[in-house]
This record gives sequence, C-alpha cells and structure tokens, in this order.
Amino acid sequence: MKILFVSLGCDKNRVDTEVMLGMLHSRGYDFTDDESEAEAAVVNTCCFINDAKQESIDTILELAELRKEGQLKALIVTGCLAQRYKEEIQDEIPEVDEILGVTSSDKIIEAIDETIARNTIFSHKNYFDDINKKPVGGMDRIITTGGLFNYLKIAEGCDKHCTYCIIPKVRGNYRSVPMEQLLEEAGKLADQGVSELLLVAQETTLYGTDLYGEKKLPELLHKLCEIEGFKWIRVLYCYPEEITDELIQTIKNEPKICKYLDIPIQSGSDRILKKMGRRTNNSEIRELVNKLRKEIPDICIRTTLISGFPGETAEDHNETMALVRDLKFDRLGVFTYSQEEDTPAATMPDQVSERVKTTRRNKLMKLQQEIAFEAAEKMVGRDVDAVIEGRITDSDDGDGLSYVARTYKDAPDIDGYLFVTGVQRELMTGDYIKVHITGSNEYDLIGEEII
Repeated sequence: MKILFVSLGCDKNRVDTEVMLGMLHSRGYDFTDDESEAEAAVVNTCCFINDAKQESIDTILELAELRKEGQLKALIVTGCLAQRYKEEIQDEIPEVDEILGVTSSDKIIEAIDETIARNTIFSHKNYFDDINKKPVGGMDRIITTGGLFNYLKIAEGCDKHCTYCIIPKVRGNYRSVPMEQLLEEAGKLADQGVSELLLVAQETTLYGTDLYGEKKLPELLHKLCEIEGFKWIRVLYCYPEEITDELIQTIKNEPKICKYLDIPIQSGSDRILKKMGRRTNNSEIRELVNKLRKEIPDICIRTTLISGFPGETAEDHNETMALVRDLKFDRLGVFTYSQEEDTPAATMPDQVSERVKTTRRNKLMKLQQEIAFEAAEKMVGRDVDAVIEGRITDSDDGDGLSYVARTYKDAPDIDGYLFVTGVQRELMTGDYIKVHITGSNEYDLIGEEII
C-alpha cells in the first residue's frame, strides 16, 4: 500500500513526519507524492497562526473528498491542529478515520493498520497521550530534505507562555530529549549523508534544564561537533534572555558551528514586550546583540517581529523601527499579529486593525530591505565558505557552469542564496567550496569559486 504524507508547518513537524515515515517503512509500507496513486494519507498539521490553520483545514478537506470517493482506504490527521481541535474534526469531517495527538505519533502504524482492517468509513479510534509525555530521540527517520541538511529536534513543548502563543497548551511543558538519544539520532543522520545539522525546539537555549538541572546546550554542541560527517551545525530558536556566555564562547570556538543565531525578539517596545509576556526588554536586546558582535564579529543574527500586537501604538511601532534601524539585523522576518483563541492576547482590549498591522509590517520590511541590500553590498570582496545546493540548468554559456549555493549566513529555506558563476568543473549538491564574492543582487550574492 502506498501512503501520501503531507507535512505542514514548522521544521519540528518535519522531524515528527520523518519519524512516522521511518516507522511505517519498517512495517513495509511504501510512499508516494501523487494523490492519484495514494491508497492512504496522513496529514501532519499546524495551527500556530490563522494562515497555518487554514492551510491544514484545506488540505484535510481536499483529501477527505478522496476518502469519501473510496480512493483512500485511510485518512489520518495528526499534529497541532489535531491536538487542539480533535472534537471539531470528528464532528465536521467524518471522513477522517483516526486522529493522533502531538505525543501519539508512535501509534501511526496501529492507526493505519486498524483503519484498513476495519475497511469502513465514519468509524473512529483516536490516539491522545498526555501532552507532557517524555519525548524520545534516536528514532530511525526517512529523510525528506534531500539529504544535504536536516533537523535535530532537541526538546518538545514550552514553559514561556507568551500571551499570543498557543504552543504550551497544544504541545505541553518543556521536555528535553536525553542527550544520548540525540547523539544516536544525529549519528544516524550523519551516516545517511547529512552534512548540515540544524538544532530546533520551541526554544533550544533551555535544553537540559528539566533533565539535568542546568543548561546543557553548549555540552550537546561540543559532542555533536565530534560526529564525523557534519560540516556545519546551526542553532535556531534561541530566546535572548537565555543566551549565556558559555553558549557564546561555544559558538565562537567550535569550527563546525555556524556563526549564526536565530533570536526571536518580537518587539522593540518595552510596554508591548511586557504585554506579550516576554522576559526581556529593549535595553537587554541591544546589550546582547552588541555582545555577540563583539565576541563573534562575523556572526549573522536573524530575528522575527510581530506587528500590530493588541494595544500597540504608533509610538510602540516607532520604538521597534528604531531598534531595527540601530541594530541592523542580518536577517529579519515580520508576522502580523494573529488573534489565536484560548490565548490571553486574544481577549485583550485595543485589538489593532488588519490594515494597520499590514502597514506596520510593510514599513518594517522596507526598512529591513534597505539594511539587507546594504549588507549584501558590503560582502563584495570577501571570501566565504559555501555549500552547493544545485546547478542552474543549461548554465554553461562557454564561460563555465553556474550553481546555487548558501553561505553560513543562510539557513535552508528561509534565507538568501549565493550564485556561483564561471565554475570550470562539475560540482555536486552538498560540495563545500570557497567562494570570492564579486557582486550582489538585492538579498542574494554573486561569486566565483576560489581554486
């Protein structure tokens, strides 16, 4: 039987999907990306913001039609939307055979086997474990990223309880995966050819506090650097108030660790940060960024912001603009505030209109565009390490081949690219080369291989 897997949302969901694929593969199931070939389907859903929720619902409804027509013998829904809205899915989309909670993905074989054995529709047996169930690492996974890079989910859940975020209610408290299991899983990824490892969690910086009584991310990073096969190790989702001097020195001194940090700050207004339930302020953010750049001069800092949080005034917005203008983040994304039910922010007074949210987002992104274009121009003349992502089709015009690559400043799927031109030899995806930057094109760089 061929199964269609649809993984939506974040890279943490992708890891869960790869684990389920590995389990089903061990059972003898095959997989397809073609709906017309699929005999069963699994949708790993997201509900972090309204757009993600709608995408998940639309995908389920589309596959529900195939289940109703009889093409699919099983339709399984799992992930955050399944955890949060299980009753609504049961009542409104009866074509869904089984619903798995976020901590019940290990029941995927049982769910599909039993659905097929029943050979009926509109009959449910759902799987929901305690959302604070201890996470397990070290699982066999089927890589869905192409093999060049992949993610290591080092923890589950979150204890921060930001007022706009539903994740603690959906995914539970912060629980670290035991270090020995992470090292086993990372070793398996390296054996499968993964050369760039990205550490992810709702928050990576608190890793180990629940298991070992102290922050263990630096120790984990040191041990991951010992695994042969990894060229780059990248750390994502670091809360600013949890970044320690030990972590900074680890990133500075370990050659395999990319000089890159993803630090969501959400706002530059102390008043809004307090309403958000964040545990830092404008002054501390500035101090941290300045410290990072002093200790690691070439560090690339990515951040995210929320525009139009309830009660945000023009003055609050201008404080965020000033922070971005002063700190000149290397990478920055902005989300308009999404009013999520069952969160404290959803019922706050002075909700901001969609028009104002969008206007403020656009102003922030226009400012960041100017900063990013200027930063790209300043890269001209520098020599950098890069990893090849692929060859540009029909790029040989007599002056050599052209390739798409990434530098250490570019995380997969979210940052820019480096276009390497005039290459006089065949390169393979995953090759690491030295490149001399010769130009820039908006967010992207242009360069030539250094032989």
